[in-house]
Amino acid sequence: MSIRPAIHFVAFRGDEYTAAVRIWGVPDFIHRRWDRRAQREIHPLDTVIFAKGTERDEPARFNGNDIDEPPEA
Repeated sequence: MSIRPAIHFVAFRGDEYTAAVRIWGVPDFIHRRWDRRAQREIHPLDTVIFAKGTERDEPARFNGNDIDEPPEA
């Protein structure tokens, strides 16, 4: 069994999403914010793209829901 690395977008809200899709392709996961739930869902081989901030930022105090379907790019 092999694991296919996933692409995660974190905290994307507008035009930056379209730009990121042009570079990275459509993400497998879109996390509304950097929270503990997003941290748990990321495998070490995955690629995480932040609209702002980095993985070193303190996660949000409360978990947000993820976006099920990416917007049209």
